[in-house]
Amino acid sequence: MDHKAAKRVAIIGAGTSGLAACKHLLARGFRPVVFEAGASVGGLWTRTLASTRLQSPNAAYRFSDFPWPEGADTHPRHDQVLEYLAAYACRFGVEECVRFRSQVVAAEYVGADGADTEMWAGNWEAFGGDGAGRWRLTVRHGDSGATQEYEFDILILCVGRFSGVPNVPAFPPGADPNAFRGRVLHSMDFSDMDDANAAALVKGNRVAVVGSGKSAFDIAAECADANGAEWPCTMVCRSPQWLVHDVDVWGKINLGYLYMNRFAQLMVRKPGAGLASSILATLLSPLAWLISKVTEAYYKKAIPMREYGMEPEIGFATSISSCKSGMLPDAFYGRVRGGSVVIRRSRAFSFCEDGLKLRDMFVSPRVKDIVAGSSDTTIPLYRECVHPRIPQMAVIGYSESLTNIYTIEMMAKWVARLLDGAFRLPTVRRMEQSVAEWGRYMRRSNGDRFRRSCLGAVNIWYNDELCRDMGCDPRRKKGLLAEWFQPYGAVDYADIQ
Repeated sequence: MDHKAAKRVAIIGAGTSGLAACKHLLARGFRPVVFEAGASVGGLWTRTLASTRLQSPNAAYRFSDFPWPEGADTHPRHDQVLEYLAAYACRFGVEECVRFRSQVVAAEYVGADGADTEMWAGNWEAFGGDGAGRWRLTVRHGDSGATQEYEFDILILCVGRFSGVPNVPAFPPGADPNAFRGRVLHSMDFSDMDDANAAALVKGNRVAVVGSGKSAFDIAAECADANGAEWPCTMVCRSPQWLVHDVDVWGKINLGYLYMNRFAQLMVRKPGAGLASSILATLLSPLAWLISKVTEAYYKKAIPMREYGMEPEIGFATSISSCKSGMLPDAFYGRVRGGSVVIRRSRAFSFCEDGLKLRDMFVSPRVKDIVAGSSDTTIPLYRECVHPRIPQMAVIGYSESLTNIYTIEMMAKWVARLLDGAFRLPTVRRMEQSVAEWGRYMRRSNGDRFRRSCLGAVNIWYNDELCRDMGCDPRRKKGLLAEWFQPYGAVDYADIQ
C-alpha cells in the first residue's frame, strides 16, 4: 500500500473548507475520511434564509480550478451555491470520502504531545515520525445515539468559527430571554428552519431583530416582505456597519481596484513585512485615508443611511480590514421608507415580559469556543492553520476574509503540501513569534473584532507567505501593471496544486 494512503487523515466538516481540504489531499495521494454531521455537503449554505444570495460576485467566490457553470447568476441564490459545491465534490471525488450524518462528539490526542520540544509534533515530520501520537475520535452515526471510535494520524478541523453553536450574549438576572413571554430565536436557529416553517413563524407576528450585521438585515427584510407595514419588523441596532448596495463606486470603479490589489496593500502595515514596508505604509497613509473617504462619500450619497441613523461609526477602510462590510438586501431602505421595517438605535438591550427593554448600558458578549488564549489574544494559529503546540492537527477556515472560499482554498493547498512533506514548519518558538506579530496586527487593524482574525486588508500578503512556504512564486500576474493594480483572486493561484 502507498505510504500516503496508509496515513490516516480525518477531516471534520464538509463545508467549503472541508471540501477543499479533501480535494487537495486526494490530489497528493492521501485518502482522507470526512465526517459531516449533516446529510449533504455545503456547511452553512445548507442552513440559510430563503432569500440568501451570494454577497460577492461569483467570479470572486469560486475555487481556482472549478469555474461556475455558463450563465450562472452574478450573485447566485443559496441553492445555486449548494449545487456548485456539490458539483465540485463530485468532480474531484470528494463525495466518496464523506461519511454523512456522522457527528464527531469527542476528539482526544493520545500519545506524547511534543509540548516541550521546539519541533512541531516532536520532530520535523508533519505526521510526527516514530512513536507519534494519534487522534482518537468518537463519532455518532445517524440518529441512533450509538457511537464508534476511530484513530487517525492527522486531524483537520473544517468546522468554521462557531460549529453550529449560536454566539449568545450574557444578560443580567431577570432580563434574559426567559423573561420574555414570546419566542426568542438566534439567527442561526432561524436559518436552520425550512423555508415554509420560517415564513409561518413570522407571518402576522410582531418581530424584533437585534443586530446590525448581514444576518439581521436579511431577516428583517424577510419579515417585512411577509407582514408589510401592518406588522412592521423592528430592527434594534447598536453599531451600524457598512452594508452597501453595489461593489462599483464613483464612475463604476470596482472596489477590487481600491482595496484588493497589491498596490492597495502597500498602504497597510503588514505583519512580518519589515521596517521599510511600515515606513512606506505610513507615507501612503494620506492616500489610504483619501480613498476611504471618497468611497464613504459615494455610499452615503447613494444609500439613505444618515436619514435613518445608520451611518457607521468606523471608516470604510477599517470595515474592510475587520470584515465588517456586506451587501444590503435588495431595496432594503425602500422597506424602511414604506414602514415595513422600523429601525431603533440602542447601545444595549434586555428582555422583559412584553418584549425588549432598551437602555444605555453595554453588555459584553461571552467569549466562546476558542482553541486557546483569552479575550485579549487572537486564536494562536501559525499561518492561521496550525497551533504551534498542538501536534498533528490543522485548522482550515477559521479566519475570515472578504471572499472566504479564496482564502480557504489557499489554506487547504498549504496544509496538503505540509502533510506531503513539501516543506517543514519552523521551530515552535519562531511560529509563536509569528503568531504574536499577526496578533498585534489583528488588534491594531480589526478593532473590537480582532479575535475574528480578518485577513481582508492583507489577503495578498498572507497568500505571499503561504506561497513562499510552498516554494511557489508569490507574484502571480503577467506584467508589471497587472501585478500591482489588478485585483487578485482565486484564479491567480490555479496552477498551485
